[in-house]
Amino acid sequence: MWRRWFLWVMLAVLVTGLLITVVWLAGRHEIEQVQQRLERDTADATVELRAALARNLQSLQATDADAQRFPAEAAQLLRNHREWLRIERRDASLALLAAEDTPYRPHPLDLQQRPSSLPELVQACTAAERQRGGAYAPSHYLPMPGGGGVEVLEVCLPSRHGGYLIALYSLRSMLTELLDARMTRGQEVSLLELDGTRLASIGTARRAGNRIFTAQQALELPGLTLMLRVDGWRSAPDLFPNLLTGLVTAMSIALVSVLVLLARDTRRRLRVEHDLSNTLAFRKAMEDSVLTGLRARDLDGRVTYVNAAFCDMVGFTAEELLGHADEMPYWPPELAAEYRNRQHVRQASGITAREGHESVFRRKDGTRVPVLIFETPLIDDRRVQTGWMSAIVDLSEQRRIEELSRASQERLQATARLATVGEMASLLSHELNQPLAAIASYATGSLNLLETPPLPGQEAEDRRQLALAMRRIAEQAERAGRVIRSVHDFVRRRERAREPVTPRQLFEAVMPLVQLQARKLDVRIELHVPAGLPAVVCDRSLVEQVLLNLARNGMQAMDRPELRRRVLTLSAAPVVAGGESRRWVAFSVADEGTGIDAEVQERLFTPFFTTRRDGMGLGLSLCRTVVEQHGGALEHAPNQPRGTVFRFTLPAAGAAAPAAPAAPTISSPSSPCNP
Repeated sequence: MWRRWFLWVMLAVLVTGLLITVVWLAGRHEIEQVQQRLERDTADATVELRAALARNLQSLQATDADAQRFPAEAAQLLRNHREWLRIERRDASLALLAAEDTPYRPHPLDLQQRPSSLPELVQACTAAERQRGGAYAPSHYLPMPGGGGVEVLEVCLPSRHGGYLIALYSLRSMLTELLDARMTRGQEVSLLELDGTRLASIGTARRAGNRIFTAQQALELPGLTLMLRVDGWRSAPDLFPNLLTGLVTAMSIALVSVLVLLARDTRRRLRVEHDLSNTLAFRKAMEDSVLTGLRARDLDGRVTYVNAAFCDMVGFTAEELLGHADEMPYWPPELAAEYRNRQHVRQASGITAREGHESVFRRKDGTRVPVLIFETPLIDDRRVQTGWMSAIVDLSEQRRIEELSRASQERLQATARLATVGEMASLLSHELNQPLAAIASYATGSLNLLETPPLPGQEAEDRRQLALAMRRIAEQAERAGRVIRSVHDFVRRRERAREPVTPRQLFEAVMPLVQLQARKLDVRIELHVPAGLPAVVCDRSLVEQVLLNLARNGMQAMDRPELRRRVLTLSAAPVVAGGESRRWVAFSVADEGTGIDAEVQERLFTPFFTTRRDGMGLGLSLCRTVVEQHGGALEHAPNQPRGTVFRFTLPAAGAAAPAAPAAPTISSPSSPCNP
């Protein structure tokens, strides 16, 4: 018997304990629901407060008027925003220029005694100037003239007219005006500092016997972070009047609730795991498909992640790269110290490289690869920087294509410069071959006659033959002269197809070639072509060659280590000579080199005269020939403060006369030309 009673007692104890546990769990669930609702309300209030402050900042920026309209617009803004106590206009040194007080507090604060060099205000205005937007100063206590005071917060905004606009918030009024009134029903809303100091609060005071529920959210503002805390007063859950009914009901509800919650939680967990798996697979596929190398490092500089593209770029596997810190295996040995110092400086300063910087990596096989690196902070879900993320672009193919293009263009330019020389040489060699051979033959015969003793009675015949040979030599020499003159006339006067071309089209045609060499020699190109210039009638290919030759000479003249400023100026301007019937366009190529010596100027346009070791001395001579074939003139003059300018004229489309005008005084930047 006692065993049965013991079993019943044990069963009753177990059931009672189970029911008590179920009731306790139900109460806990209700408490958690209340807490979750409070946390959601707190998060919504934080978002609402942050959005309202952002709108206020936009309103303040919209009233950034000049000194005359500032009082009226500031007063209107204060009437619409009760949370503001004052709007000030200060100069760059934070000295007070003008101020308007709220009409809802008639002179409540002695703001005139507030110094302009408050550390909080200086800090906020410095941050606002740096980020080109509003910045908030830490809150401080502002005493009232009659005793007491209020906790205030200042926001500083750079003014378009110079100086700053400053709005003074009352923290209590900010909570009252910017938050929904429902937030204060049955709960208390407070603003706290990060260390927990209460700055301002509104709402319902706690009633005795109620349970306290608390939730808080960080209110992150530019330059300032506060905590928004909400304390809710709720009565503790009551038991049912009938304990037995309450226990059974609670147990049933608890069991069903537990099953429902477990099923819901299981479905949510499976869904989250599935989404996470898909996200990871998608990210992995995306990272493997991109051609840009990705590299992540922690705050100590250790490599924590590399993608497949980066491994292919440097030739190392991910296992060989992960964990390295001070010296990476893909750094060139001679640049390792420089890269290490640059990495330490960047980590210490926190400077990002969003615009990118070029560097050189060493592959595992020893070859070098030029790269372009973009680096940004790596932020986790708590908005805390945990390292650096770098995007690396391989520039090898781009450099190879640029070098091939540059070499090809240089070969084309060399071919173009030698084309005329080859044409003249071919004509001269072909046409002069026969007269020169004849001259040599007659000269040899004449020498033979002079060296052979004459036979008796043959003196007259020998003299006659010698005179005939001399005449033949003279005839062949005259023939050679005619050949040379014909080739000269061919080069100077041959007719070529001419067409109207705008000056901008001529410059744009040679700009790719000019920019390639300018980049190699670190020269900046400036192009000045006014709108509305008339077209010129010319052989487009020849004039483009003239512009290209003058531009190359100008850039080579500035290729000196002592010249820091290297600017090549290409320009065109209209020139009118002899009335509107004679219109010309003047083209100028100018640089800031060392100029042309007086001795060189005398022989500047002499064919085959050059001051460069690799020059042929035909460039300027052919340029002048081409310009004169078009009826223009090619001239040069010193430039101020240094350098030389080359200027040539071409007839405008529709010009009546082909005579070139006299060159006007040139004062634009100019280009010393090495012939």
